[in-house]
Amino acid sequence: MSKHKRRVVITGLGCITALAESAERLFGALCEGKSGVSTIESFDTSAYPVKFGGEIRTFDTTKYIDRRESKRMDRFTQLAVAAAMQAVDDSGLDFSKEDVSRIGVIVGTGIGGIKEIEDQHIRLLNGGPKRVSPFCVPRLMSNAASGNIAIYYGLQGPNICVTSACASGSHAIGESFYNVLSGRSDIIITGGTEAALTPIGLASFCAARSLSTRNDDPAAASRPFDKDRDGFVLSEGAGILILEEYEHAKKRSAEIYAELLGYAATDDSHHITAPLPDGAGAAKAMELALIDGGVDSEEVDYINAHGTGTELNDISESVAIKTVFGDHAYNVPVSSTKSCLGHLLGASGAVELLICCKAINESLIPPTINLENPDERCDLKMNYVPLKAQERKVDIAMSNSLGFGGHNACLVVGKI
Repeated sequence: MSKHKRRVVITGLGCITALAESAERLFGALCEGKSGVSTIESFDTSAYPVKFGGEIRTFDTTKYIDRRESKRMDRFTQLAVAAAMQAVDDSGLDFSKEDVSRIGVIVGTGIGGIKEIEDQHIRLLNGGPKRVSPFCVPRLMSNAASGNIAIYYGLQGPNICVTSACASGSHAIGESFYNVLSGRSDIIITGGTEAALTPIGLASFCAARSLSTRNDDPAAASRPFDKDRDGFVLSEGAGILILEEYEHAKKRSAEIYAELLGYAATDDSHHITAPLPDGAGAAKAMELALIDGGVDSEEVDYINAHGTGTELNDISESVAIKTVFGDHAYNVPVSSTKSCLGHLLGASGAVELLICCKAINESLIPPTINLENPDERCDLKMNYVPLKAQERKVDIAMSNSLGFGGHNACLVVGKI
């Protein structure tokens, strides 16, 4: 199916989210219409206008990482390492049998170690510079996630961190795709991670008036494409996938979830936070990703939308989809799983591509929950998969990620 000389497939999936801590359980919970959004318990929100988010309450680092080692990592790194361990185990890879110089790690994050910055700044103010930890920089630096994954597995190929706001995870996967296509690597551990649900993280988005304030019903707060939406929901989590050259995967009889067919990235060049109203930048990314994958728009069976539940995003992304897909826009299911998970910022694209892989394998499309009163400014004829999952054969799926800074990223995956 791929037009490229080398083919890239996905052979392992891993995730840690507020809704579930594995790809299998996550997809099941999404299709049941469950929400991972709840009242924040990790810090005092009494002074905040928003008191909820997609907080991961059950995550136990010691299930994955030695306690002493985990203390040297910010939460965003802990989440990434845990998701990577899941993905590697899922892939069946044995790195002792591989050429580790041809295996790399490319992981995105929008913000990095913000909790570490907060904690060490308090120590600095209260006790002076001598109270700041010597582990401060290794914990806060955005590349700590990719670096720690590579160190844990002894991988010596490319090790890169991508930071492009909410498009970070998708950009990381796209760049990994091209790394394998070019022949420079055989395997890349890739995805995104974020842990910005912290006092400053929450306060910043509150100050920008970006967030829903539905404190009385957090599970109903994330409402993409719904007239009654009032902002997005801030969440944390990580999604990691194993990208592998097809012949390499075939040789070791690996289970293949899907083939990564195409990728494209564009920029709106318009505004630091707002998308182009006509969605032209997002449309161009979708169009180029389809061309890159040698895929006709009519062949796409499912679109996992960026779908943040903000007025600007919902309307502009709907326009962009209609621009690219024409009449087919009224036939292809478009859902936003952020309705269940909230917005994982730099991790969102990776988790959402993982969801596309599961949709292909399960012939099931997860719903946009809370879509009870559709916004007429989003085209009502489009199928936003409201409230309930839909059974449908999915051979090709598309995942969109649109970030502050005007970043647009699009990935296309297909059944193999």
